[in-house]
Amino acid sequence: MKKRVSIKDIAQQAGVSHSTVSRALQGTGRMSEETRARIIELADALGYAPDALAQSLVRGRTKTVGVVVTTISDPFVAGIVAGIEEVAGEAGYTVLLGASHSNPDREMAVVENLRQRRVDAVIVTASRVGDHYSEHLQRFGVPIVLVNNMVKGEYLYSVTCDQTSGAQQAVSYLINLGHRRIAYLGSASRRHSSQMRQRGYELALSEAGLTADASLIVAPTERKDVAAGRRALQELWAQGPTAILAYNDLTAIGVMIAAREMGVRIPKDISLIGFDDIEATEFVTPPLTTVRQPREAMGRAAMRMALDLLHEKTIQNRVLACKLVVRNSVAALENTNMSAVPFGNNV
Repeated sequence: MKKRVSIKDIAQQAGVSHSTVSRALQGTGRMSEETRARIIELADALGYAPDALAQSLVRGRTKTVGVVVTTISDPFVAGIVAGIEEVAGEAGYTVLLGASHSNPDREMAVVENLRQRRVDAVIVTASRVGDHYSEHLQRFGVPIVLVNNMVKGEYLYSVTCDQTSGAQQAVSYLINLGHRRIAYLGSASRRHSSQMRQRGYELALSEAGLTADASLIVAPTERKDVAAGRRALQELWAQGPTAILAYNDLTAIGVMIAAREMGVRIPKDISLIGFDDIEATEFVTPPLTTVRQPREAMGRAAMRMALDLLHEKTIQNRVLACKLVVRNSVAALENTNMSAVPFGNNV
């Protein structure tokens, strides 16, 4: 194997001291610009690369951030990670990714592994970690930013979308179109965020003078969202809903699949709204009305929060706005052949 080029090798060829090479490569210290340029050019020619491990020992930081996701196949999570990587790259940080596969114990094991690798901070997306292990997390001693899970603690911080308001917008829109038998299709495995969305659903009904019907509220236990949506429609259809608010877009797509299998027409027979606004929602048939969560913005905010914490800045938890995006999976109840009614700015 080719020997790794060291600062000592550069110093010998340049005829200068170790410290001169180190200062030149870091852009510090007093020396002529000619000397600095010659050292940098020589380092490039020799293929020198800084030793990240050695540097981390010197400065007490690894310049890495651990990111825990449910699964890399979830389009919502992918958007958050893209935002995290954008800000991390600009700050010179490396992102280490670990997947929990929707298993809380596995999620905690991934966080522990990242701690052992001495990451400077941890970001946990769509987390159940905070609910189960908040006391244990606080003993890690590094900043931990939770995305879509507001759990308080000494080292725990959060970035979330206002999911309650988003769900409330969606259900109010359905009510304004004449719907009264509106179902909520939640998620048993994402209890915290599902409850926040259910609260928005119930608030919208209450504001319209309606009472939530327990038979129209279900939370499937399947970990795969599409499978949960497919089963839920079969369970809900007998209760006579005219519209459904699904926990997320993948669950709503599962409802669409089941509807085709059952001969149920969307939106003629039933209206449907998802949550997240993943890319696929524009391309399914019919295009899905949904609540947009600003995924990339949430990822960027989480990473900036982690950086601020590492620089010992005072921060506050962030709550970003959600927005209803109207497409063609919703129709007015009194005229099921009409297209979706405009609802503000839906671009």
